[in-house]
Amino acid sequence: MQPNYYAIIPAEVRYSAIKPNAKLLFGELTALSNKHGYSFASNNYFAELYSVSKNTISLWIKELSDAGFISSQLIKDKNQIIERRIYITFKSDTIIKNDERGIIKNDEYNKTSINTIKKNININERKFNFKFLIWELKEISIEIKNEFFNYWSEANHSNTKMKFELEKTWDLEKRINRWISNSKKWTKPDQKSKVEMAISNHQKALKMIQNYNNNTND
Repeated sequence: MQPNYYAIIPAEVRYSAIKPNAKLLFGELTALSNKHGYSFASNNYFAELYSVSKNTISLWIKELSDAGFISSQLIKDKNQIIERRIYITFKSDTIIKNDERGIIKNDEYNKTSINTIKKNININERKFNFKFLIWELKEISIEIKNEFFNYWSEANHSNTKMKFELEKTWDLEKRINRWISNSKKWTKPDQKSKVEMAISNHQKALKMIQNYNNNTND
């Protein structure tokens, strides 16, 4: 199921001394934490999202951690790290609070339209959620993910729904596996590209003109 929550950046975070982009990252983390109570998105995901290096993301996360806004936990299987969980540790009586169940909204905040986000959420927010789900799929190339996302996130004429939302049924993993399977059929190693065919045709045309000129001179 897709996460359907807005990002939240409380005043204490907005007006803190950390970098502006670290504040933006905090907002993303709050949005991604609503489903499980924590975010498991990788630095690589955030690096692609913001078009920066993974080292830059690490610095932003460190800033948020040093400021006391987040905490991290590494999940291991023996000695191998299999997942990193980032929790929102910042507390505010008027925004959100964190307990052992994860992030929950207080009574006052629950009176807002946040409870109707699922049906009222705008297409740009849904597009981000859709992209996040695709990017978290394992062992799939970035090229395939981009092609799949660009095709299925195309909006209708009224810009209210994406192409995948118009499908009667939808299973992301099955759809992208089918996409990969079809891509292998579409890509034929012995088939010349359009550029190669154009060059070949141009060379043939030049050769025909040369032969014609030679015959004329004779």
